[in-house]
Amino acid sequence: MSNTDDFSRPESDRGEPLETEVTDDVVTVRRAPRYGRFILLGVLVGAVVALILTFAFSGQPADPALQPEFDKGQIFGFLLLLCGTIGAALGAVVALIVDRSSAKRARSVEVVHETVHRADDQA
Repeated sequence: MSNTDDFSRPESDRGEPLETEVTDDVVTVRRAPRYGRFILLGVLVGAVVALILTFAFSGQPADPALQPEFDKGQIFGFLLLLCGTIGAALGAVVALIVDRSSAKRARSVEVVHETVHRADDQA
């Protein structure tokens, strides 16, 4: 006798009667965008914009009596919060637009489902 039990062998080898149930269905197939990637790309673009805005200006006020209260790192942090949020929102909107346009190119296909199970002897 081998060390394998009856459950490790395929059902057809166990001598049990099998039934195959086949059903047809029609489904819609389309390509959908990955929303997380669009949002992440929007945040990254927002971070680049925040970096550019931080170093694009000298930071010296027009009136010498007014001294800046924040350093460049703090200004970058504030701009990163603002531009990152706006970038994420714009990325989500672009993903929705791409999703809408891909829905127009959806097509219907017929699929076949096969289910194999043991036959009941209660007939």
